[in-house]
Amino acid sequence: MDTLSQLKRYTTVVADTGDFERMRQFQPQDATTNPSLILKAVQQSAYSNLVADVKRSNPKATPAQLIDRVLVAFGGEILKIVPGRVSTEVDARLSFDTAATIHKAREIITLYESAGIDRARVLIKLASTWESIVAARELEQDDIHCNMTLLFSLVQAVACADAKAQLISPFVGRIGDWYKKSLGDQWSTVQHAGANDPGVQSVRSIFSYYKHFEIATEIMGASFRNTSQILELAGCDLLTISPELLAELQASTTEVSPRLIAEEAQRADLKQIKLDQTHFENELAKNPMASEKLSEGIKTFCADIEKLEVLLN
Repeated sequence: MDTLSQLKRYTTVVADTGDFERMRQFQPQDATTNPSLILKAVQQSAYSNLVADVKRSNPKATPAQLIDRVLVAFGGEILKIVPGRVSTEVDARLSFDTAATIHKAREIITLYESAGIDRARVLIKLASTWESIVAARELEQDDIHCNMTLLFSLVQAVACADAKAQLISPFVGRIGDWYKKSLGDQWSTVQHAGANDPGVQSVRSIFSYYKHFEIATEIMGASFRNTSQILELAGCDLLTISPELLAELQASTTEVSPRLIAEEAQRADLKQIKLDQTHFENELAKNPMASEKLSEGIKTFCADIEKLEVLLN
C-alpha cells in the first residue's frame, strides 16, 4: 500500500492548493486555500475562463468584492471534488480589526450560500491574532466555522480553543525555517529532523494540550517542507498537504505508524493555561519566532491580495 493511503488510516488528508484540477488524483477529504495559492492559480491558463466568468458576472464589483467572488468561485469548484470542506481566507489586511473581519466573513458565507453551498462545508480562515480570535468567537456562535491560520505557538492555540474555533492550522515548515536561519551554523539538518524538527515539536505540544484537556477544536498541521515532517505527525486530526508532497507520498511505500496518540496525551502531566488579552500578547511578544512569523505571514498574504487586485483589474 502506498504511503498516502496508509496515512489516511490515521489522519484526515487535506489538499493545500488553489489548483483544484491537481487535487483530484489524491482524493482528499477537504481542501485549503490562501491568497498566495489563489494568486498562483489565477495566473494559470486552465483557470482563465473561471476568472473571466466572475468578472463578466460582476461588472460593478469593487476590487475587494471581485477578490471575494473569485475566492468563492474557486471554493465552489473545489467542493465539487472534495466531499468535505473548503477553507477560504478573509483579507489579511483585516487581521487586526475584529469588526471588519466579522463583516467580511459574513459576506463570504453569504456568497457561498447564494451559490447553494451550505455554510457547514466552508471554513473561514483567519490569522491567529488576538483581534481575529475574538472575531472567531462571535462567528462560531452564528455557525460560521473558522480555521485559525498563521499559528506558531501554544498560546495562540489555547486562545483559539477558548474561542471555540472549529479548527486550528499550526504551521510546521515555517517554524523550521525560522530556527534554521536563527541558528545559522549551529543548525543541523540531521539533528533537527524527524521528531526533533522544531515545527513537528510545536504541533506535538499543541496536540498533547488539546487531547489532555479534551478540547474539541480540530488540529490540522500545515506548512510542510518535506514528507518526513508529515509522517512524524501521523495521527494528527488533519494534515493539509501541497500537491507536490501528496504526489511524493503517493509514489512512496514507506510504512506509516501513528506518532500522535490521544491516549498518551491524556496521561501527560500538563497545567491548564488561563489567558486574557494582556497575557496572550505578553506571551507572544516573548516568543520571537511566533511573533515574527505571524507578522511575516500577514505581510505576505497582504502583498498577495494586493497583487491579486491588480491582476483582476
